[in-house]
Amino acid sequence: MTLTSGKLAGLKAISNSQGVVAALALDQRGIVSKAIAREKAVEDVPASVVIEFKEIVTEVLAKHASAILLDPEYGLPAAKLRGTAGLMIAYERSAYYAAPPRLPDLYDVWSVRRLKEAGADCIKILLHYVPDEAPAIHEHKCAWIERIGDECRANDIPFVLELLGYDVAGGDGKDLRYAKGKPQIVIESMREFGKDRYGVDLLKVELPVLMKYVPETSACKGEHAYTLAEAQQYLRDASAATSKPFVYLSAGVSNAEFIETLRFITDSRATYNGVLCGRATWQDGMAIYARQGAKALEQWLSTEGVENIARVNVALKTAEPLHERVAMATPIGS
Repeated sequence: MTLTSGKLAGLKAISNSQGVVAALALDQRGIVSKAIAREKAVEDVPASVVIEFKEIVTEVLAKHASAILLDPEYGLPAAKLRGTAGLMIAYERSAYYAAPPRLPDLYDVWSVRRLKEAGADCIKILLHYVPDEAPAIHEHKCAWIERIGDECRANDIPFVLELLGYDVAGGDGKDLRYAKGKPQIVIESMREFGKDRYGVDLLKVELPVLMKYVPETSACKGEHAYTLAEAQQYLRDASAATSKPFVYLSAGVSNAEFIETLRFITDSRATYNGVLCGRATWQDGMAIYARQGAKALEQWLSTEGVENIARVNVALKTAEPLHERVAMATPIGS
């Protein structure tokens, strides 16, 4: 994979000195507003509350990350507080709570050009995708990604594609039945959108297994969807599914479970190029902010939040640098 100068500069901007993506994800919208509202025991909270939460998290934690992922709806004020961290901006409207088939949509008043002018080093798109969706749905989503890939090419900025599978039957995607099919969903999605036609420069993906169904892990409570050897092979299969660099997301699990997950990847002899870690770093701060206010959140982030992200950074020492998958004259991080 050979990059243009603009795309190479963008990937360098979001990587650490070792050439690994050690990024903080904070583009969640409905998840944050709903969680804060729930803790406050109110129906909804104003946008200013979500904006302030993101500003505080960014100011405290971004200095410990290689980059931060924010959204244009609530996150642009926070982007000014990120220091030297690279900036990824989400381009899609959130469809996290939408019913299947979770068709994607973009913000009306934003474009790749405008997001780049707002300071983005990379453009991030979330696509809810299942390989065996109905043909019409599959074609709709694939054509949509092709358009965004072309828009990013025209503006010479990296295209980061986040892929999330979902239960087409309407389930929560956490039960044993879904867990058994998840490896195929993740691996085939990586294989499809790693094709050059889509113009994707970095994939953000889920672990191909659900850790709570992997035996001999602390997350497992009894039921198994795979043997330990099968789970490890699925991780290696994911690494081999694409030639594009890719990072893992934290999927809303606890910090302890995410650290165990990263160690499990290493123990499986599987490769990856970093993380975009969100709630595993800062999610406990939402309740503190809702109940005790901004100062209490800042204090929690300065201790527990920093410790959370530090543990992730230590676990990332075994991740592969981007230049292992990207052709460049000077390796990222050198």
